[in-house]
Amino acid sequence: MDNIITFKDFAKVDLRVGTILEVHDFPKARNPAYQLVIDFGTLGIKKSSAQITRLYTKEDLINRQIVAVVNFPKKQIATFMSECLILGAVNGKDVILLNPEIKVTNGLAVS
Repeated sequence: MDNIITFKDFAKVDLRVGTILEVHDFPKARNPAYQLVIDFGTLGIKKSSAQITRLYTKEDLINRQIVAVVNFPKKQIATFMSECLILGAVNGKDVILLNPEIKVTNGLAVS
């Protein structure tokens, strides 16, 4: 494997659990996507764009907990500013969201 990182490198990635509060269509995205508003507890509310429309409806996503990287710089996607990166397993064009098996406190760190 060529991409070996150290634990120190991994520790820089701030992975947190959040709950999706709002889901909006994102017609200006290059690929089909949603705009999400996510509650990360004491870290506050963050927005993200996610290409997860193939497997998830907007209704499926409301109140769903997810895992996201919250310490990336903001990224402009079309007319939208994404503030975190939601994690999922990629299977071809399908993205399966990563989430805790049991509901936990928003903002909880993942290690």
